Amino acid sequence: MTHRGSCLCGAVTYVAEGPLRPVVACHCVQCRKTSGHYVAATAAARESVAIFGPVAWYKSSETARRGFCPACGSSLFWDGPGSHLSIHAGTLDGETGLQMIGHIFAATKGDYFELGDDLPVAEADDPALTTQVLDG
Repeated sequence: MTHRGSCLCGAVTYVAEGPLRPVVACHCVQCRKTSGHYVAATAAARESVAIFGPVAWYKSSETARRGFCPACGSSLFWDGPGSHLSIHAGTLDGETGLQMIGHIFAATKGDYFELGDDLPVAEADDPALTTQVLDG
């Protein structure tokens, strides 16, 4: 199974081979600041992802960095501990067949909307939902 994606301007593209984790919505302050809302991300085994083009990496914490296109600013990746690389789901090309499975860091979500989709909600991190776990 091959998944392809890119930034808005097309300067950065990527290919992920194999299964992708279902989408998780992260409402942490860093994801809110980098996206303007929240980040909906899938994940792939790190060794299965090939990135083409100039990704700029920002070290957002002691344990993680965020990858974005230096030309158009599209947020593409979250790279933290574990064997998987998070991929912002909206950057995937075409139909994905993925579904959102839950929300993490809901304690810091924006106050201008409510979570009303009946998916699992974690106030902070939830290892059962995060990028360290690959479904399938």
